[in-house]
Amino acid sequence: MWAARADVPHEIWRALMRQANETIEILVYSGGFLVESLGFVDIVTEKARAGAQIRVLLGDPDSEAVRERGHAEGLPTLPQRCKSTAEYLADCLKLPEVSLRIHDTPLYTSIYRFDDNMLVNTHVYGAYAARAPVQHLQRIPGGRLFTLYADSFEQVWATGRPVV
Repeated sequence: MWAARADVPHEIWRALMRQANETIEILVYSGGFLVESLGFVDIVTEKARAGAQIRVLLGDPDSEAVRERGHAEGLPTLPQRCKSTAEYLADCLKLPEVSLRIHDTPLYTSIYRFDDNMLVNTHVYGAYAARAPVQHLQRIPGGRLFTLYADSFEQVWATGRPVV
């Protein structure tokens, strides 16, 4: 566990992304750091071409939920950051293994799944997501925590609207 997302070493993020062979799932509002600092677009392209299924949920930049979160965190540019991340990922959508949806849910936790590993970034009112804690979860037989967050992702995915 890390006290803040900004404390998770880039090497951890990259290692988890690179080791994923089947599934990458991301639930965020903007996730700008992924595309700006971690080479996420290249990894998505590489993994999709190798057959991994990639699903990304970004915040709807026109939604009240995103505007409210931006206000609460002192990030009035959050809607623009959501749009920017979608623009970075646009070329990846040509690959059939990549799906992008936008959502307008109140986001309590950002979820970053890489096969049977997951980084869970809980949100704290008034703090940027980068300043909030992150847990590293692994799927284990009989474990419930990984499944709890995976199910949460599925619920938001079901309400998301496809970006094409």
